[in-house]
Amino acid sequence: MSDLDDIVKEFLVESYENLDQLDRDLVVLEKAPTDRATLGSVFRTIHTIKGTCGFFGFAKLEAVTHVGENLLSRLRDGLQPLTSDVTTALLQLVDAVRELLDRIEKTGGEGDGNYAELIGHLTYLQHAKVLPPAPVEAATAAKTTTDVGVIDASIRVDVGVLDQLMNLVGELVLARNQAVLAAPSSDEPHFHRAVQSLTQITRELQDAVMKTRMQPIGVLWDRYQRIVRDLATQLGKQVRLELEGGEAELDRGILEAVKDSFIHVVRNAIDHGIESPAVRLERGKPAEGLLKMRAAHTGGQVVIEVSDDGGGISPDRVRAKAVEKGLITADQAARLNDHDAVRMIFLPGFSTADAVTNISGRGVGMDVVKTNIEGIGGSLDVRSTLDVGTTLRVNIPLTLAIMPALTLRCGGERFAIPQMNLLELVRLDGAAARKSADQLHGLPVFRLRDQLLPLVFLRDVLNLGGEQDLEEWNILVVQAEGRRFGLVVDRVLDSQEIVVKPLDPQLKSLTVYSGATILGDGGVALILDVLGLARTAGVLSPLDRDRERVKASGKSTPVSVNTQTWLLLASGPDRRFALPMAPVVRIADVPVGDIESVGRLAVIRYRGDILPLVKLTDALGDPPRPWAGDSIAVVIFRDGDRLVGLAVDRVVDVVEAEARTQATAARPGVTGTAVLADRVAELIDVPAVLRLTDPWAALTAEVGAS
Repeated sequence: MSDLDDIVKEFLVESYENLDQLDRDLVVLEKAPTDRATLGSVFRTIHTIKGTCGFFGFAKLEAVTHVGENLLSRLRDGLQPLTSDVTTALLQLVDAVRELLDRIEKTGGEGDGNYAELIGHLTYLQHAKVLPPAPVEAATAAKTTTDVGVIDASIRVDVGVLDQLMNLVGELVLARNQAVLAAPSSDEPHFHRAVQSLTQITRELQDAVMKTRMQPIGVLWDRYQRIVRDLATQLGKQVRLELEGGEAELDRGILEAVKDSFIHVVRNAIDHGIESPAVRLERGKPAEGLLKMRAAHTGGQVVIEVSDDGGGISPDRVRAKAVEKGLITADQAARLNDHDAVRMIFLPGFSTADAVTNISGRGVGMDVVKTNIEGIGGSLDVRSTLDVGTTLRVNIPLTLAIMPALTLRCGGERFAIPQMNLLELVRLDGAAARKSADQLHGLPVFRLRDQLLPLVFLRDVLNLGGEQDLEEWNILVVQAEGRRFGLVVDRVLDSQEIVVKPLDPQLKSLTVYSGATILGDGGVALILDVLGLARTAGVLSPLDRDRERVKASGKSTPVSVNTQTWLLLASGPDRRFALPMAPVVRIADVPVGDIESVGRLAVIRYRGDILPLVKLTDALGDPPRPWAGDSIAVVIFRDGDRLVGLAVDRVVDVVEAEARTQATAARPGVTGTAVLADRVAELIDVPAVLRLTDPWAALTAEVGAS
C-alpha cells in the first residue's frame, strides 16, 4: 500500500500507538476493575478508531470496534462487571484491530478475514448480569476538559530521518577527529580556537541526535504485561510482573534487536521457572509467583536482570540432559561445577522440557538469545538456586553507532577496543613481566594483586608475525562473560570516540573483529571483539566452539578462601600441584625398582597387600612418560575401605596457608589454581582423579583377564 495518502498514514500510526496503550490499560484494569479513569480512556480510544475507520470506509474494522465500544460503554457506566472473561475478549478485540490495521497498511484493504465469531462473543458478553448504574463523579467530566492554551510540543519524525542524522553526525565526528589531529602542527591561534569550538559543537550535536534515537526501556517492557497475563492464564499459573528502571534509555536499534530475546526469556521464566499455585503452596511459597525485570545504567552500558522466584534450574538435571543429547560425556558432566552446568542452557538444541508444546521445549531459544545479545556487543550470564529462583543478567551497550574506544598498535597494525570491555591498563618492563609471569597448562598467566590473569598475546592470536617486545609489556585487562584476561599489545596509543562501521559480509566469519572505524588521520582500524578474542585464544570455555569440552566461564576473581594445610607436590622441574593434607593416610618414598605391573596397571606391595598406583600426570591427561629418577613419592589415600597410591615425582613441602582458589579452564581432576609458597600450583581434586582412573576396578579387570 505504497500510495496511502497522508491522512490514512497518520491514522495508522496513531492507531498502532493507541493499541499498545490499550494492551497495557486492559491488563491494569483486570487488577483494578473499578478504575473509572482508565475505563474512560479505553472507551475513548476505541471510539476514536471506530469513528475514523468509518470515514475511510473500512467496514470490518468499524464493525469490530463498534461492538467493542458498546461493551466498553456498559463497563464504563457500571452496568456490568469487568471479569477475566471480559478482559480476555477485549484483548482479542485489540488483536483483531491490530491484524486489520496490518492488512490495511500492507495491501490497502481489510482482507477476507472473518470476525463474526468475535463480534458474536462480544455481543453475548453485553448481556451479562446488569449492575445498578454507578454514580458519575463531577471530577470525571472535569478531567476531560482541554486547556486551549497548551500547544503540543512534539512532532513525529520518520525513523529514516533520524538514521540519516546519526550517519551525518558520525561523519562530523570523523572530520572533528581529523581537525584535532592536525591542530598541533599549526601555529595559527584562530585555527586552534576553531577546532575547540568544532569539538564542543560536535559533542553537543552528537548528544542531541543520540537523544532523538534513545527510547526508555519501559517502552519495551510495557508490552510484557500482556504477554505475562496471557501466558500465566494459559498455563494456569499466577504471576506478578514487577518492573524497575524502565526509564533507562537504549538506542532504538538496540531495543529493536533485543525485544524478541527478552520475550523468550519471559516466556521461559513463566513456563519453566515459576511453579503452579499448588506446587508453590506445598513448598511454602505464596501462590502468586514473582517475575521481576530491572534495568540500570552502569559504565556506559545498560544492565538488565530478569529474575523469578520459581523452582530454579537443577544442575544435575542439566548434566543428565546434556549427556543424553550427546553434548558432553559423562566424565565431562561430572567435572562441571553447578554454575557451569546451568550455563549449558545456552547450548544450541538444549532443553530440559519433558514435552514439546506451543510454548517451549523445542530446544530453540536460549542459544538464539545468547547469539542475539552477543551480536550487538552484549553479554549474559545466568545464576540459579534450586527451589529459590533464577536470575539472567544481560549487559548491553547504549548504542552501536559511536562509542569511546582505546586505540592500540600491534604487529605494525592499529586496532581499536571498546572501553566498556576495558578494566585497567598494566605496563611492565621486561624484568618485572618475566618475574610476575608463570605457566599454567602450558599457557602464560600473570599474577596481578595475587590473582591469576591468563595472558593473550594479540600478535599470536591474529597471526601478525614478528617477535613480542620483551623489554616492555602493555597489558590490557579486559573482561568477557565475567572472565578477566590480559591482552598483551605492542603500544597503547590514545582514547577517542570512534564511529563504528560494519564489516563487509565476507568478513563476518572473523569473530575476533566486531567492525571497523576511520581514525583521525584517515587510516582504518579494525575494532577488536573481546569475546571473540577470548574464545579464539581458549581463555573462555571451548563450549562455544567445540562441544567436546565444556567449561563455560571460570572467573579469575577469588571464589573461595581456605586456610588449611596443603601438601605441595612437583612434576618435572617447574610444575607444582597441591592437595589438602586431611585425606592423606601416608606419604612413602618408593624405589622405582619396587614398582611392579599387573597388566597395564602399576602396583606396589604395601603392608602385605597390593596397592594400585595412579600416576598423577597420566590421570590429568598428560602424555605418558617414564618414571623420573631412582625413586618416586607415593601419596596414599583411602578409597572407600581400600587404599590407593597417587604417584608424583617428589614432595616439595607441607604448608599452612590461605589459598585464594581461582577457577580455570576445564581440566580433569583439577579444581582450580592458587598461589602457594610464592608459586602457582594446580589444586588436585583427589576424588575426581580416583573416579577418572578407578584403579581398583582396573586391577580387578587385569587380574580377571590374566
